Amino acid sequence: MLNRTLKIAAAAVRTRMSFYSKHILPWFIDLAMKNPATTECRSHIVPRAVGRVLDVGIGSGLNLRFYGPRVTKLWGIDPSSELLEMARSKVKSVPFPVELLAHSAEEIPLPQRSIDTIVLTWTLCSIPNPIQALREMRRVLRADGQVVFAEHGLSPDPGVQVWQRRLNPIWRRIAGGCNMNRKIDDLLLAGGFKMAELSTSYFPGPKVLTYTLQGLAV
Repeated sequence: MLNRTLKIAAAAVRTRMSFYSKHILPWFIDLAMKNPATTECRSHIVPRAVGRVLDVGIGSGLNLRFYGPRVTKLWGIDPSSELLEMARSKVKSVPFPVELLAHSAEEIPLPQRSIDTIVLTWTLCSIPNPIQALREMRRVLRADGQVVFAEHGLSPDPGVQVWQRRLNPIWRRIAGGCNMNRKIDDLLLAGGFKMAELSTSYFPGPKVLTYTLQGLAV
């Protein structure tokens, strides 16, 4: 009887989590990522993309309006079909072809050396296996290609780090797998990239979530 009760309770939790991840979380992510600080950051980072572009973790398509005239084609990859549906409504407003891919970044369905620029905006925090994803990005990127990025991650402040590590298990569950304590620069290096440019700062808001790294990797 106890086992049956536990199974029913577990099934009920899975159902609630599925409803949350499909019907609530995508709107929460879209709303949270429209804040003025991230929008301002996108306006500087995204226009640096050139040629054939892969936007990893394109989400609801908030980057699309910032791409410049030097983009010839864009692929946007994201595992969330709900977020991609939001992005689809924005595709018609851009002057270059866009292909949306419902895939994880750990297995990018594009040929080797086919991409000129990879764009990462608040993406590496939530990829389950970021090193594997970065190796895939390196595979599809041309030898002279670039990665432009803006990511949040582990603060250099020990006091903030303590709270990031304490809160991360809870935050990860409610924020779609987002981790607040990943060391983004180390991940990029471990994935086979070299840092060409890097700037860091705290955006407005709780320091556990707003330590931001932006720049260029090759």
